[in-house]
Amino acid sequence: MSTSKDKYSIENTDYSVGQDNVQKWGFDIHNPVFGISAGLILLFLLAVLVSDAETAKATLDGLKWDIIAKFDTWFMWSGNIFVVFCIGLAVSPWGKIRLGGRDAKAEHSTLSWIAMLFAAGMGIGLMFWGVAEPAAYFTGWYETPLGVEPFTQEAADLALGATMYHWGLHPWAIYGVVALSLAFFTYNKGLPLSIRSVFYPILGDRTWGWPGHIIDIIAVLATLFGLATSLGLGAQQAAAGMSHVFGITGGAGLQIMVIVGVTLLAIVSVIRGLEGGVKLLSNINMVIALLLLLFVAAVAFAVSMGTIPQTIGAYVKNIIPLSNPHGRPDEAWLQGWTVFYWAWWMSWSPFVGMFIARVSKGRTVREFVTAVLLIPTAVTIVWMSVYGGIAIDQIQNGIGALGVDGLTSVPLAMFQMFDELALGSLLSFVAIVLVLVFFITSSDSGSLVIDSITAGGKIDAPVPQRIFWASIEGAIAAALLWIGGTQAIEALQAGAISTGLPFMFVLLIMCVSLLMGMRTEINK
Repeated sequence: MSTSKDKYSIENTDYSVGQDNVQKWGFDIHNPVFGISAGLILLFLLAVLVSDAETAKATLDGLKWDIIAKFDTWFMWSGNIFVVFCIGLAVSPWGKIRLGGRDAKAEHSTLSWIAMLFAAGMGIGLMFWGVAEPAAYFTGWYETPLGVEPFTQEAADLALGATMYHWGLHPWAIYGVVALSLAFFTYNKGLPLSIRSVFYPILGDRTWGWPGHIIDIIAVLATLFGLATSLGLGAQQAAAGMSHVFGITGGAGLQIMVIVGVTLLAIVSVIRGLEGGVKLLSNINMVIALLLLLFVAAVAFAVSMGTIPQTIGAYVKNIIPLSNPHGRPDEAWLQGWTVFYWAWWMSWSPFVGMFIARVSKGRTVREFVTAVLLIPTAVTIVWMSVYGGIAIDQIQNGIGALGVDGLTSVPLAMFQMFDELALGSLLSFVAIVLVLVFFITSSDSGSLVIDSITAGGKIDAPVPQRIFWASIEGAIAAALLWIGGTQAIEALQAGAISTGLPFMFVLLIMCVSLLMGMRTEINK
């Protein structure tokens, strides 16, 4: 018989993992999460087909900006709370709790573990924004952080510091809350690996009913739309790189070909599973990314070495002013960049958080939080310092397209920066390969996450089900590009960001639920 210490474990509920599932045509799907999620996705695609992309973008953009304007303070303080919450757990007695129990062993080496969480969490974003974002802040492409004067030394410092603010502790704390909550309730309490399980201490057996269904359905939609958006934007960057380096033109047709190729390779990866697919590709990702980073840093050694301490100093100096939502002189920048990012990270948190949870069994809470917050932040400091520092240096000295014309194309910015370095064409080719591999990793890891949610929390969904979701992600991105091009993708992005609002409240409640669960574990 269970004691009060175990009141949130699977033994205290009549529910068994997969009890509501339907097995048919090689699928093992949760009823009704799978059906409703797939139906809503189909309705979305039909709505886009019968309406024009410009109207859809205007409507969803209006909703997105309305949410950002009205809830900017909520988003900002929530982000701060998540950072403090994660650090507090790490230094508290709860930091000794091991995910999976006292005798649990880590299933992956530390390097592979870090590579997987990093590749799934932000790898592709660093490729897309590593040059463009610091350049945008320095030049005032869309406002400047804290209202500094563009093209000044203060603007250069804040460009690097503000970029790190958006890619450092705060986003990884958002991911960490979801990942740690899921890992704890799955491995320590035996509950299904699904978003709903985190709320068992609050909802009780209603977790397995409609309240839980709604939570999982929203998570599926946010994950799928976020992934499809990233596939579309990434296809644009890869196609822009191919056109820039090889002179290949093709517009939307080339972008769709990129998506089809990435999707086919992602299908191969999901068939191979976590070990033979995602883990292998993540390790390849990190090796290529590290070699590219080291070479670029070596080519522009003086600039790179000077900007790393500059970035660290600017990040530490400005993290509190940038975290304060009150009385800001840069409200347009705050809402257009920081709140936008926070909503985006929150909408992505079910996907990244669940994937990190899946690969983190055997780690202590303290080890988990330290790795998830500090290691990606440290790597990102070096990445943004090198790429952003070189971009700002080129602008300051009038070198190349960035120096002459400024930031004219976000997808092209990285390739334009490479043009002015030794072996620039080779660097651009490697970057295109890296972009594509990062996309494959995001797609197959996302498919594994959606598989788990729509299979009622089962970790190993059937292969046909994995293929289905990987195909759907690519099909949505390709269809949107074909129908409405960039406007359709931006409309989908606006829709995905809008889901960040409900997930902000979900994450805040998640913190409470996790503490409730951990209180029963510490005295075991």
